[in-house]
Amino acid sequence: MHAKSETHKTLNLALFDFDGTLYPRDSFTGFIFFALSKRHIVKRGLKILPWIQAYYLRLYPAHAMRPRLFQSMFKDISADVVEQLAQEYALKLIKRLDQDLLQQLQQHQQRGDHIVLVSASVDIYLAPICEFLNIELICTQTEIKDGLLTGRYRSEDCSREQKKLRILQQYNLADYQAIYAYGNSEEDLDMLSLADYPYMVGRDTTVTVQ
Repeated sequence: MHAKSETHKTLNLALFDFDGTLYPRDSFTGFIFFALSKRHIVKRGLKILPWIQAYYLRLYPAHAMRPRLFQSMFKDISADVVEQLAQEYALKLIKRLDQDLLQQLQQHQQRGDHIVLVSASVDIYLAPICEFLNIELICTQTEIKDGLLTGRYRSEDCSREQKKLRILQQYNLADYQAIYAYGNSEEDLDMLSLADYPYMVGRDTTVTVQ
């Protein structure tokens, strides 16, 4: 029996979180205020006010708050309208990406590495961002029926363990020479646990791409 050749492992896999990492702020909440009127936000926000208050008191976790908030704000809204706004929002976010992390991403691209954005935020505006950056996407997927957003997700909220599970479902890590992962919070720890070179914003120095 011959040993399997390792020479095919020429590429790295680079995994980037979005909110707080590649993008320095909260794009999910930002999209609500970008796409919807203040009146709409207040009217629907009042219906879930106890959960909003609990979230800000850190009594209700972000991974549970996001789907509740999305459903409240976007249920029965025209998908065409939201998708058009999402395109505009994506262009706005692209101009405000963290320059150090963007440079890190570009270094991976110059090397020819496989790059994936892995985010709990939603596909509506992350898909056009990834298309612009020419990278792949794993994120929370939204549901559309009869031309309307249902407010529900087609996937689990893509945070914490879900990030790790989705990565392992879609990629064979043994195919890569090294795994890089970039995150900023406890929601990224499971993803970072997969990496040979993990990077936590605010804690680690910049990782050198090997």
